[in-house]
Amino acid sequence: MSQRETVARVNDDAAEENVPATAQAGAARDETVQGEPAAEQAPAPAPAAPPPFIPKPKLIALGYMLASAILALTQGLGLSFLTVNLQQVAGPLGVTTNEAAWLMAAYVFPNASLGMFLFKIRAQYGIRNFAEIAIVIYVLVSIAHLWANDFTSAMILRFFAGAAAAPLSSLAFLYMIEVFPPQKKLSIGQALALTAIALPTPVAGLLSPSLFDLGDWSSLNMLELGLSLVSLAFIYLLPLTSAPRMKVVQWMDYVSFTFLAVCMGCFAAALTLGRLYWWTEAPWLGWMMVVGIASGVICVVIELNRRNHLIDIRWITSREIIHFAGILLLFRILLSEQSSGAINMFRQMGLLNDQLQGLYWVILVGSLGAGAFCAWLSRPGREEIIHAISLLLLAIGSYMDSQATVLTRPEQMYFSQFLVSFAMGLFLPPAMAVGFGAALQRGLVYILSFLAVFLATQKVGGYLGSALFGSFVTWREQFHSFRIISRLNPTDPMLTARLQQYGAAFAKVTQDGSLRSIQGASQLQKLIQQQAYVLAYNDAFLLTSLMSLAALACLCLHMAWRHRSILLRRHEAETPVAVNS
Repeated sequence: MSQRETVARVNDDAAEENVPATAQAGAARDETVQGEPAAEQAPAPAPAAPPPFIPKPKLIALGYMLASAILALTQGLGLSFLTVNLQQVAGPLGVTTNEAAWLMAAYVFPNASLGMFLFKIRAQYGIRNFAEIAIVIYVLVSIAHLWANDFTSAMILRFFAGAAAAPLSSLAFLYMIEVFPPQKKLSIGQALALTAIALPTPVAGLLSPSLFDLGDWSSLNMLELGLSLVSLAFIYLLPLTSAPRMKVVQWMDYVSFTFLAVCMGCFAAALTLGRLYWWTEAPWLGWMMVVGIASGVICVVIELNRRNHLIDIRWITSREIIHFAGILLLFRILLSEQSSGAINMFRQMGLLNDQLQGLYWVILVGSLGAGAFCAWLSRPGREEIIHAISLLLLAIGSYMDSQATVLTRPEQMYFSQFLVSFAMGLFLPPAMAVGFGAALQRGLVYILSFLAVFLATQKVGGYLGSALFGSFVTWREQFHSFRIISRLNPTDPMLTARLQQYGAAFAKVTQDGSLRSIQGASQLQKLIQQQAYVLAYNDAFLLTSLMSLAALACLCLHMAWRHRSILLRRHEAETPVAVNS
């Protein structure tokens, strides 16, 4: 059978069975690259039809949904605990906060891209085997953490934990959509799955004070181990429906993915550490980005000269996908307002996790409410309306946050942070449904290409948003500190009285008047820095609000232009064409 007949046969079978043709069949339309191995040139066979959907009893369906939530918490709490408790983790390990941030960098390096390649591994070796092996590896890594008593061993194990957690996020997604019929998987199922994946950060904030009362770093590791064992039980008791296997992994895939993983991992790690060590002060940050760029270029060159791609570079660089990726990246940067904004501001003001419990509850309720609302409202064609609502809520919440003062406490931000968390929950499900649905219709390579775009914009984009937000706050804090200090007059009697008041607070500690004056000046400096940080965060919140309004205006113009084009085409179709005699 000729190559063209094979492609036609694959497409006809996929159309009859309502299953998208594989990307290998689509790749057969490309020209053969000279010098490639035969295994790379031959298109892979088309997949058989997936097993029919069989509704599950309600109790079993609830079990699958609970398994999804547990798996989501298991994969996300590892990084969330580090993010929420970086100072508390640094103490038991005997390192500074900046050094403890390397634990986060070690975790995100493999985690940023591994989920994409595991999608292809899962298609070849079966989802059931994939799930069982993945959770066993995570359990073993969690057990090894019990012996991590020093910084070096903890960082090595965090690297393997990041790699082991990568498949769990896809398993959490699959367990949630398992119970829904095909027509609801990309609407209700996907909205609930992404809501479950968003739970770890507020849950980590809620659990951290109690865990640290029981112990330090070891209590976090013990909880991770317990969750991994519960996930192990769920996976073996409630197996996922296995789709027919396909031989899709080729040896060049490992080469391409190695360079892609180094590229995404270097950028994720550099963006995680950049604002802590500062971009222009640490030369190794620049070298890390150079390595990331070089690896990305090599991966692109390899993929452009392959027949059966791991990712389709030409499709990714098309106008539609660049537009789609730009929207995802912009939203992800804007949504860093909550993860890097309000909570970090309160930490700068000296508040601890136990004083932020109410705020974490508000964020959790907002995320759950947004997931339920999105599952109810999400239908094909409503994506732009949902995104417009999300942008409007984000603009309102960010503007309300920009009015903070040093006397502001979490209770004054409950409503605004609820709006922001609700906006975060509304954004992602419809965006992913559009991109994933379009890729699903074209085949496996396009699904992998979409996952590459999605991971780059969401994971690496999330680190980029936090880095930009944090760097902006640092820059504005320096600006406001200089302005405040420059306006202080050393001869002002009010300033002198205030310094004496601060120095008198140390009278019971020391009788040395000069030392008390130094301590009073130091206390004043801390208060000035605190005030400058609040003003800097206000600037960042206001900038986020303005950017959200600008994005909303662009979205409304796009919707109006598209509606106008539809009306013009409809009018042209209804207008009779004059025929000259």
